[in-house]
Amino acid sequence: MLQVSERLAALSPSETLAMSQKSNELKAQGIDVINLSVGEPDFFTPDHIKAAAHKAIDENYSFYSPVPGYPALKNAIVAKLKKENNLDYKSEQIVCSNGGKQSVCNVILSVVGPGDEVIVPAPYWVSYVEMVKLAEGTNVIVQAGIEQNFKINATQLEAAITPKTKAIILCSPSNPTGSVYSRDELKALAGVLEKHPEIIIISDEIYEHINYVGKHESIAQFGNIQDRVVIINGVSKGYAMTGWRIGWIAAPQWIASACNKLQGQYTSGPNSVAQKAAEAAYTGSQECVETMRTAFERRRNLMVELGKEIPGFRVNKPEGAFYLFPDCSSYFGKSYKNKKIENSADLAMYLLEEGHVACVGGVAFGAPECIRFSYATSDKNLKEAMSRVKVALAKLV
Repeated sequence: MLQVSERLAALSPSETLAMSQKSNELKAQGIDVINLSVGEPDFFTPDHIKAAAHKAIDENYSFYSPVPGYPALKNAIVAKLKKENNLDYKSEQIVCSNGGKQSVCNVILSVVGPGDEVIVPAPYWVSYVEMVKLAEGTNVIVQAGIEQNFKINATQLEAAITPKTKAIILCSPSNPTGSVYSRDELKALAGVLEKHPEIIIISDEIYEHINYVGKHESIAQFGNIQDRVVIINGVSKGYAMTGWRIGWIAAPQWIASACNKLQGQYTSGPNSVAQKAAEAAYTGSQECVETMRTAFERRRNLMVELGKEIPGFRVNKPEGAFYLFPDCSSYFGKSYKNKKIENSADLAMYLLEEGHVACVGGVAFGAPECIRFSYATSDKNLKEAMSRVKVALAKLV
């Protein structure tokens, strides 16, 4: 019997992409669906970045790039890290990849092996646990509910560490919760990790520029652990460049070299033209970043207000990214027209079919009591979507 490998069979499909696809299928049938499922800015890539791509095409940037990226882009990233984060890296410590997703996966595949444990705070981005599975590692999930703003503390981290712990994955600002770790909170986690020099810290900072509390804080700032921190970042979220597929790591040299080796065997260097566009994103005016951040902050405030108006929702105030992640468990066990809501995945499907609003159940994020709404769309769409959600939920008894 022909069948896929055990490695692939163990993976779950991406729930966020699945919901977006179902939304598009309904739209193709002529149904007016408002899609709040996808984690993608609704802004167009800024003009000066697009102009750099045109220039790159005219200058024939059409050949293979170096595996870890063009030196000019890597130097621009080094300069960004120094200017914005006060972190010192060398160009050789930067590896550019086909999006932040590949960057995360490169690191996990480079450092995690069979039996290695990886601490993953929940709620988590859907792909982290699947990537650990791909590396044949073991996920150790640490729960952090809405009552602690979805952030783990030092005590929880210490309790999760075992002799098999190889890495921890942190995401701040967070997908799916929008939570942001403060400097003091990161310092406390770093204090625990300092006592365990064998643990790699993977710090996903892709939402760095979508931050409503002021300065972004990276766990890499703490010198006692910096030689074990891998920063994941890219241009997708902050510069509205999701489709350009440029992500990168800033890592200890041995991990950067490992990722370079791995990437050289299965994708080679990222898109040449997209790299020149990303270079312009980092070296050009940052006014566009602030314009988009301001718009997201306004939408955040609107979504929190609308979310709190829905009976049964428990809503906190996200400090970054562009997601609202309310606890919706009060609706579990309720029904409408023979459709019973057992968990947030059922609720998300119900809202799509009954309310024509696409969102993602928290099951895929390790938080089955919650549901994720992306507010990366217009104020008008958000108001209409949350009105539909409120009406659809009122039908459940």
